[in-house]
Amino acid sequence: MPSTSLDLRDEILRLKKERNAVILAHNYQTGDIQDLADYVGDSLGLAYQAQETDADVIAFCGVHFMAETAKIVNPEKIVVLPDKDAGCSLEESCPAEDLEKFINDNREKNYYVIAYINCSAGVKALCDVICTSGNAVKIVNKAPSDRPILFVPDANLGAWVMEQTGRKMDLWQGACYVHVEFTRDSINKIKAEYPDALVVAHPECTTAVRLLADEVCSTEKMVTYCQNAPVKDIIVVTESGMLHRLQKEAPDKNLIPGPTDRCACNDCRFMKMNNLQNLHDCLDLLEPRVELPEDIRKRAEAPLLRMLEQSK
Repeated sequence: MPSTSLDLRDEILRLKKERNAVILAHNYQTGDIQDLADYVGDSLGLAYQAQETDADVIAFCGVHFMAETAKIVNPEKIVVLPDKDAGCSLEESCPAEDLEKFINDNREKNYYVIAYINCSAGVKALCDVICTSGNAVKIVNKAPSDRPILFVPDANLGAWVMEQTGRKMDLWQGACYVHVEFTRDSINKIKAEYPDALVVAHPECTTAVRLLADEVCSTEKMVTYCQNAPVKDIIVVTESGMLHRLQKEAPDKNLIPGPTDRCACNDCRFMKMNNLQNLHDCLDLLEPRVELPEDIRKRAEAPLLRMLEQSK
Protein backbone atom coordinates (compact mmCIF):
# COMPACT_ATOMS: atom_id res chain seq x y z
CA MET A 1 0.00 0.00 0.00
CA PRO A 2 1.50 3.39 -0.96
CA SER A 3 2.54 5.27 2.17
CA THR A 4 2.56 8.90 1.03
CA SER A 5 0.60 11.05 -1.38
CA LEU A 6 3.67 11.11 -3.64
CA ASP A 7 3.85 7.31 -3.63
CA LEU A 8 0.12 7.20 -4.29
CA ARG A 9 0.47 9.55 -7.23
CA ASP A 10 3.27 7.43 -8.70
CA GLU A 11 1.21 4.27 -8.23
CA ILE A 12 -1.81 5.82 -9.94
CA LEU A 13 0.34 6.81 -12.92
CA ARG A 14 1.83 3.29 -13.05
CA LEU A 15 -1.62 1.68 -12.97
CA LYS A 16 -2.93 4.11 -15.56
CA LYS A 17 -0.17 3.07 -17.96
CA GLU A 18 -0.58 -0.62 -17.14
CA ARG A 19 -4.36 -0.51 -17.70
CA ASN A 20 -4.17 1.78 -20.74
CA ALA A 21 -6.50 4.05 -18.81
CA VAL A 22 -7.50 7.66 -19.12
CA ILE A 23 -8.39 9.78 -16.08
CA LEU A 24 -11.18 12.27 -16.67
CA ALA A 25 -11.96 14.80 -13.94
CA HIS A 26 -14.71 17.34 -13.52
CA ASN A 27 -13.88 20.93 -12.61
CA TYR A 28 -15.33 20.34 -9.12
CA GLN A 29 -12.87 17.61 -8.16
CA THR A 30 -10.18 18.25 -5.55
CA GLY A 31 -6.99 19.88 -6.75
CA ASP A 32 -4.81 16.79 -6.36
CA ILE A 33 -7.13 14.80 -8.65
CA GLN A 34 -7.33 17.62 -11.19
CA ASP A 35 -3.53 17.82 -11.29
CA LEU A 36 -3.28 14.11 -12.03
CA ALA A 37 -6.04 13.91 -14.64
CA ASP A 38 -5.53 13.65 -18.38
CA TYR A 39 -8.40 16.04 -18.94
CA VAL A 40 -10.25 18.44 -16.64
CA GLY A 41 -13.44 20.09 -17.81
CA ASP A 42 -17.17 20.58 -17.66
CA SER A 43 -19.80 18.01 -18.54
CA LEU A 44 -19.79 18.87 -22.25
CA GLY A 45 -16.02 18.69 -22.59
CA LEU A 46 -15.90 15.46 -20.63
CA ALA A 47 -18.59 13.92 -22.85
CA TYR A 48 -16.52 14.72 -25.94
CA GLN A 49 -13.38 13.33 -24.32
CA ALA A 50 -15.18 10.13 -23.35
CA GLN A 51 -16.47 9.75 -26.90
CA GLU A 52 -13.05 10.25 -28.47
CA THR A 53 -10.73 8.32 -26.16
CA ASP A 54 -8.88 5.23 -27.37
CA ALA A 55 -8.11 4.07 -23.82
CA ASP A 56 -9.34 0.66 -22.64
CA VAL A 57 -10.33 1.97 -19.20
CA ILE A 58 -11.98 5.26 -18.26
CA ALA A 59 -11.50 6.32 -14.64
CA PHE A 60 -14.14 9.00 -14.20
CA CYS A 61 -13.51 11.39 -11.33
CA GLY A 62 -16.87 13.05 -11.03
CA VAL A 63 -20.29 11.79 -10.02
CA HIS A 64 -22.29 8.77 -11.11
CA PHE A 65 -24.28 10.28 -13.99
CA MET A 66 -21.01 11.47 -15.58
CA ALA A 67 -19.51 8.01 -15.49
CA GLU A 68 -22.78 6.65 -16.91
CA THR A 69 -22.47 9.14 -19.77
CA ALA A 70 -19.00 7.81 -20.56
CA LYS A 71 -20.38 4.26 -20.55
CA ILE A 72 -23.29 5.21 -22.83
CA VAL A 73 -20.88 6.27 -25.59
CA ASN A 74 -18.30 3.55 -24.79
CA PRO A 75 -20.18 0.29 -24.19
CA GLU A 76 -17.10 -1.81 -24.92
CA LYS A 77 -14.82 0.02 -22.49
CA ILE A 78 -14.40 -0.46 -18.76
CA VAL A 79 -15.67 2.62 -16.91
CA VAL A 80 -14.86 2.94 -13.22
CA LEU A 81 -15.89 5.53 -10.65
CA PRO A 82 -13.68 5.95 -7.56
CA ASP A 83 -16.68 6.07 -5.20
CA LYS A 84 -19.89 4.34 -6.29
CA ASP A 85 -21.92 6.52 -3.92
CA ALA A 86 -20.92 9.80 -5.58
CA GLY A 87 -24.40 10.87 -6.61
CA CYS A 88 -26.10 14.14 -7.52
CA SER A 89 -29.08 15.97 -6.03
CA LEU A 90 -30.30 16.88 -9.51
CA GLU A 91 -30.21 13.26 -10.64
CA GLU A 92 -32.10 12.25 -7.49
CA SER A 93 -34.75 14.92 -8.10
CA CYS A 94 -35.96 13.25 -11.30
CA PRO A 95 -36.38 9.46 -11.06
CA ALA A 96 -36.90 7.85 -14.47
CA GLU A 97 -40.19 6.24 -13.40
CA ASP A 98 -41.60 9.63 -12.32
CA LEU A 99 -40.61 11.27 -15.59
CA GLU A 100 -42.05 8.39 -17.62
CA LYS A 101 -45.36 8.67 -15.77
CA PHE A 102 -45.46 12.44 -16.30
CA ILE A 103 -44.81 12.08 -20.04
CA ASN A 104 -47.47 9.37 -20.34
CA ASP A 105 -50.00 11.37 -18.30
CA ASN A 106 -49.41 14.35 -20.62
CA ARG A 107 -49.14 12.45 -23.87
CA GLU A 108 -51.53 14.82 -25.65
CA LYS A 109 -48.98 17.64 -25.26
CA ASN A 110 -46.41 15.77 -27.37
CA TYR A 111 -43.53 17.22 -25.36
CA TYR A 112 -40.08 17.66 -26.85
CA VAL A 113 -38.09 16.55 -23.82
CA ILE A 114 -34.73 18.19 -23.16
CA ALA A 115 -32.71 16.74 -20.30
CA TYR A 116 -29.86 18.52 -18.58
CA ILE A 117 -27.00 16.02 -18.52
CA ASN A 118 -27.22 15.88 -14.70
CA CYS A 119 -29.64 12.96 -14.77
CA SER A 120 -29.62 9.17 -14.88
CA ALA A 121 -29.26 7.02 -17.99
CA GLY A 122 -32.89 6.02 -17.45
CA VAL A 123 -33.99 9.66 -17.75
CA LYS A 124 -31.76 10.24 -20.77
CA ALA A 125 -33.43 7.25 -22.43
CA LEU A 126 -36.80 9.04 -22.21
CA CYS A 127 -35.60 12.27 -23.79
CA ASP A 128 -35.27 13.74 -27.27
CA VAL A 129 -31.97 15.49 -26.64
CA ILE A 130 -29.50 16.16 -23.82
CA CYS A 131 -27.89 19.50 -22.96
CA THR A 132 -25.26 20.90 -20.61
CA SER A 133 -25.06 24.35 -19.06
CA GLY A 134 -22.51 25.18 -21.76
CA ASN A 135 -24.77 24.40 -24.72
CA ALA A 136 -28.32 24.58 -23.33
CA VAL A 137 -29.16 27.82 -25.14
CA LYS A 138 -27.98 26.38 -28.46
CA ILE A 139 -29.88 23.12 -27.92
CA VAL A 140 -33.13 24.89 -27.01
CA ASN A 141 -32.83 27.21 -29.99
CA LYS A 142 -32.64 24.12 -32.23
CA ALA A 143 -35.73 22.47 -30.72
CA PRO A 144 -38.78 22.08 -32.99
CA SER A 145 -40.87 25.24 -32.88
CA ASP A 146 -44.16 23.35 -33.18
CA ARG A 147 -43.75 21.26 -30.01
CA PRO A 148 -43.83 22.37 -26.35
CA ILE A 149 -40.61 21.76 -24.44
CA LEU A 150 -40.33 19.90 -21.16
CA PHE A 151 -36.98 20.75 -19.55
CA VAL A 152 -35.68 18.42 -16.85
CA PRO A 153 -34.46 18.30 -14.11
CA ASP A 154 -32.99 21.74 -13.19
CA ALA A 155 -35.60 24.49 -12.85
CA ASN A 156 -33.00 27.22 -12.27
CA LEU A 157 -31.01 26.37 -15.39
CA GLY A 158 -34.27 26.07 -17.32
CA ALA A 159 -35.42 29.50 -16.15
CA TRP A 160 -32.11 31.04 -17.24
CA VAL A 161 -32.35 29.35 -20.65
CA MET A 162 -35.86 30.76 -21.09
CA GLU A 163 -34.48 34.23 -20.34
CA GLN A 164 -31.74 33.77 -22.94
CA THR A 165 -33.88 32.26 -25.69
CA GLY A 166 -37.38 33.68 -25.12
CA ARG A 167 -38.66 30.13 -25.54
CA LYS A 168 -41.29 29.10 -23.02
CA MET A 169 -40.69 25.70 -21.42
CA ASP A 170 -42.34 23.60 -18.76
CA LEU A 171 -39.76 23.03 -16.03
CA TRP A 172 -39.20 20.01 -13.82
CA GLN A 173 -38.74 21.33 -10.30
CA GLY A 174 -35.27 19.97 -9.51
CA ALA A 175 -32.30 21.90 -8.16
CA CYS A 176 -28.62 21.51 -7.37
CA TYR A 177 -28.34 21.62 -3.59
CA VAL A 178 -24.92 23.34 -3.84
CA HIS A 179 -25.95 26.22 -6.07
CA VAL A 180 -29.19 27.04 -4.27
CA GLU A 181 -27.20 27.66 -1.08
CA PHE A 182 -25.84 30.86 -2.59
CA THR A 183 -28.23 33.67 -1.67
CA ARG A 184 -28.75 37.30 -2.57
CA ASP A 185 -27.61 38.29 0.93
CA SER A 186 -24.45 36.18 0.87
CA ILE A 187 -23.38 37.53 -2.54
CA ASN A 188 -24.23 41.13 -1.66
CA LYS A 189 -22.11 40.77 1.47
CA ILE A 190 -19.02 39.63 -0.45
CA LYS A 191 -19.64 42.31 -3.11
CA ALA A 192 -19.53 44.92 -0.34
CA GLU A 193 -16.10 43.59 0.71
CA TYR A 194 -14.83 43.75 -2.88
CA PRO A 195 -16.72 46.67 -4.45
CA ASP A 196 -14.68 46.64 -7.67
CA ALA A 197 -15.01 42.90 -8.24
CA LEU A 198 -16.91 41.31 -11.08
CA VAL A 199 -19.24 38.40 -10.30
CA VAL A 200 -19.44 35.26 -12.45
CA ALA A 201 -22.13 32.72 -11.52
CA HIS A 202 -23.27 29.33 -12.71
CA PRO A 203 -26.79 29.18 -14.22
CA GLU A 204 -27.81 26.54 -11.65
CA CYS A 205 -27.96 29.43 -9.17
CA THR A 206 -31.30 31.01 -8.31
CA THR A 207 -32.68 33.99 -10.21
CA ALA A 208 -31.93 36.29 -7.26
CA VAL A 209 -28.23 35.36 -7.41
CA ARG A 210 -28.03 35.40 -11.21
CA LEU A 211 -29.35 38.97 -11.22
CA LEU A 212 -26.33 40.04 -9.16
CA ALA A 213 -23.84 38.48 -11.59
CA ASP A 214 -21.96 40.31 -14.32
CA GLU A 215 -21.76 37.03 -16.22
CA VAL A 216 -23.71 33.77 -15.99
CA CYS A 217 -22.07 30.82 -17.70
CA SER A 218 -20.87 27.22 -17.51
CA THR A 219 -17.70 26.34 -15.64
CA GLU A 220 -15.76 25.98 -18.90
CA LYS A 221 -16.75 29.46 -20.03
CA MET A 222 -15.74 30.81 -16.62
CA VAL A 223 -12.12 30.11 -17.57
CA THR A 224 -12.06 32.49 -20.54
CA TYR A 225 -14.25 35.01 -18.71
CA CYS A 226 -11.77 35.21 -15.83
CA GLN A 227 -8.76 35.30 -18.14
CA ASN A 228 -10.21 38.21 -20.11
CA ALA A 229 -11.85 40.15 -17.29
CA PRO A 230 -10.65 43.78 -17.13
CA VAL A 231 -10.38 43.72 -13.32
CA LYS A 232 -8.25 41.77 -10.85
CA ASP A 233 -10.94 40.75 -8.35
CA ILE A 234 -13.53 38.19 -9.48
CA ILE A 235 -16.15 36.57 -7.26
CA VAL A 236 -16.78 33.03 -8.49
CA VAL A 237 -20.23 31.70 -7.59
CA THR A 238 -20.07 27.96 -8.09
CA GLU A 239 -18.68 24.86 -6.37
CA SER A 240 -15.31 25.53 -4.74
CA GLY A 241 -13.33 22.99 -6.80
CA MET A 242 -13.55 25.32 -9.78
CA LEU A 243 -11.22 27.77 -8.02
CA HIS A 244 -8.29 25.35 -8.35
CA ARG A 245 -8.50 25.29 -12.12
CA LEU A 246 -9.17 29.01 -12.40
CA GLN A 247 -6.15 29.83 -10.24
CA LYS A 248 -3.96 27.82 -12.62
CA GLU A 249 -5.44 29.28 -15.80
CA ALA A 250 -5.92 32.88 -14.63
CA PRO A 251 -2.98 33.28 -12.21
CA ASP A 252 -3.02 37.08 -12.38
CA LYS A 253 -6.54 37.30 -10.95
CA ASN A 254 -7.68 37.43 -7.33
CA LEU A 255 -10.37 34.75 -7.40
CA ILE A 256 -12.81 34.95 -4.51
CA PRO A 257 -15.09 31.99 -3.76
CA GLY A 258 -18.74 32.93 -3.56
CA PRO A 259 -19.89 32.38 0.03
CA THR A 260 -23.14 30.98 1.34
CA ASP A 261 -24.94 32.24 4.43
CA ARG A 262 -23.16 29.52 6.42
CA CYS A 263 -19.72 29.15 4.88
CA ALA A 264 -16.99 31.12 3.10
CA CYS A 265 -17.13 28.70 0.16
CA ASN A 266 -19.33 25.86 -1.06
CA ASP A 267 -18.31 22.21 -1.51
CA CYS A 268 -20.34 19.45 -3.16
CA ARG A 269 -20.22 16.49 -0.80
CA PHE A 270 -20.70 14.11 -3.73
CA MET A 271 -17.83 15.51 -5.80
CA LYS A 272 -15.56 15.38 -2.78
CA MET A 273 -16.15 11.64 -2.22
CA ASN A 274 -13.41 10.92 -4.74
CA ASN A 275 -9.81 11.05 -3.53
CA LEU A 276 -6.39 9.77 -4.56
CA GLN A 277 -6.79 6.58 -2.54
CA ASN A 278 -10.05 5.43 -4.10
CA LEU A 279 -8.85 6.57 -7.53
CA HIS A 280 -5.85 4.28 -7.01
CA ASP A 281 -8.08 1.44 -5.84
CA CYS A 282 -10.50 1.66 -8.76
CA LEU A 283 -7.60 1.48 -11.23
CA ASP A 284 -6.08 -1.40 -9.30
CA LEU A 285 -9.27 -3.48 -8.92
CA LEU A 286 -11.19 -2.10 -11.91
CA GLU A 287 -14.09 -1.66 -9.51
CA PRO A 288 -16.62 -0.21 -8.96
CA ARG A 289 -17.62 -0.51 -12.61
CA VAL A 290 -20.44 1.35 -14.26
CA GLU A 291 -22.74 -1.07 -16.09
CA LEU A 292 -25.97 -0.35 -17.94
CA PRO A 293 -28.70 -2.57 -19.42
CA GLU A 294 -28.12 -2.51 -23.17
CA ASP A 295 -31.67 -1.39 -24.01
CA ILE A 296 -31.36 1.62 -21.67
CA ARG A 297 -27.86 2.40 -22.95
CA LYS A 298 -28.95 2.40 -26.60
CA ARG A 299 -32.01 4.55 -25.94
CA ALA A 300 -29.91 7.00 -23.91
CA GLU A 301 -27.19 7.11 -26.57
CA ALA A 302 -29.42 8.62 -29.29
CA PRO A 303 -30.24 11.92 -27.48
CA LEU A 304 -26.67 12.17 -26.20
CA LEU A 305 -25.20 11.83 -29.69
CA ARG A 306 -27.80 14.31 -30.93
CA MET A 307 -26.47 16.80 -28.38
CA LEU A 308 -22.85 16.22 -29.39
CA GLU A 309 -23.75 16.74 -33.04
CA GLN A 310 -25.84 19.87 -32.40
CA SER A 311 -23.10 21.37 -30.21
CA LYS A 312 -20.40 21.36 -32.88
